[in-house]
This record gives sequence, structure tokens and C-alpha cells, in this order.
Amino acid sequence: MNRIFPQRPRAFLFDMDGTLYDSMTNHALSWYEMVREQGIEATPEEFFLYEGATGSYTVNMLYRRAYGRDASPEEVERLYQRKAEIFRGRPAPDVMPGARELVEYVGSLPWHPVTVLVTGSAQGSLLQRLDEDFPGAFPVARRITARDVSRGKPFPEPFLRGAGLAGFAPEECVAIDNAPLGVMSADRAGCFTVAVRTGPVPSEELRKAGADVMFDSMQACAEGIRALVESCRS
Repeated sequence: MNRIFPQRPRAFLFDMDGTLYDSMTNHALSWYEMVREQGIEATPEEFFLYEGATGSYTVNMLYRRAYGRDASPEEVERLYQRKAEIFRGRPAPDVMPGARELVEYVGSLPWHPVTVLVTGSAQGSLLQRLDEDFPGAFPVARRITARDVSRGKPFPEPFLRGAGLAGFAPEECVAIDNAPLGVMSADRAGCFTVAVRTGPVPSEELRKAGADVMFDSMQACAEGIRALVESCRS
């Protein structure tokens, strides 16, 4: 653990895919199907490593590798919309086990910390579910998505903006993310950074990205956050 857990966290900044929802397999397979349609070589597994990046970041990275150039804005939009179309055709992902319990626990704390969504996605099919699946926790005014930042994860802007929406300094915030790029973004922003290993990414990748503490599931994360909070209150 690098940073010390805040004595009384003022805000909790939650990633969405792979953290609140068990959606990363759908995303990885959707990206893979889309790029294969374009004749670009890739593997499904590599998209777990790109998780958290904006669609434009991912498309440009693939274009640089395949064609030695960035994609045009029109190409980015066309390819991302095709990926989103494939994603919508897949079975709806479940809420990640343990996510609802953690959000409810945070909401029960007596000093009323703020909850903010910080996602690299602009996937409307999931964003539209938040109010039903996590009532009151992530209203539209407390969401940072891919469309709200100029430089997404792994740059610090998403979590800096999330802390700004909450109204607190990053060091007063706890960020929770499951992907190396998201962990790196939160760490660079100065948040206490919780990594949750809900997918196939090796633990070492999350540690190297800057995790202050790591859990192997959202259930373990919910229990661990409770223990950290209680240890500060005792």
C-alpha cells in the first residue's frame, strides 16, 4: 500500500465496466469482432488491457499498429458505433456481485460521502441502467464518461474531474477500478486507488499501474473497504 487510506473519505469514484457491471467479456468480444471485420489483427484477450480507455484512444492505437496513422474522426465514430452495435446485441451483463453491497455501504456512512461514476465508456445501454440498478448513487450530474474528457484513462483527467464533481481534493477520494489504465489514471490523479481483479489481467499489472490496495473480487472489495473505514473510525 502506497497511500494511506483517507481518515474519512469524502467521495468514492467508481469505474463502471468490470467494476459495477460484469461487462468486460462483452466489451472485449465486441471490440474483437469489430476489428476482425476491418481486417485488423487482434486477440480478444488484449482488449482487457485496453479497458478504461476511450473508444477513440483504442481505435487510434489499433490504426497506428495496423496502418501507421491515427484514424480520422469519421473512422473513429464509424468503428466505435459498430462496436457499440455489436455490444448491444450481446446478452445484458449482470451487476457485478458485491458492487451493489459496496455502493449501499458507502451510502450508509454517517458523513454522507459523494459517489461519482468515472468511466471510459460512452455505452448508453449500460449508462441507462444505473438509476435502476444503483438508485440515487450515480445521477447524470455525477457521471464522467468518455464524452466528458479530452484525454481519458490512463491520463489523470477522468478522476481529477470526478473529484471536482464531488467537490473534494483527489487525496480525499477513494477510486475503485478494475483495469490497469483506470488504476493508472486514478493513481496519477492522486486518489487512494483500489484495484479489483475481476478479469484475466494479472495482479502484477494492477500493482505496477499504481494500486494502493487490491482485491480479487467486488465482494472482497466491499468487505475490504468496510474494514478500512472501520479501522479509521476505531
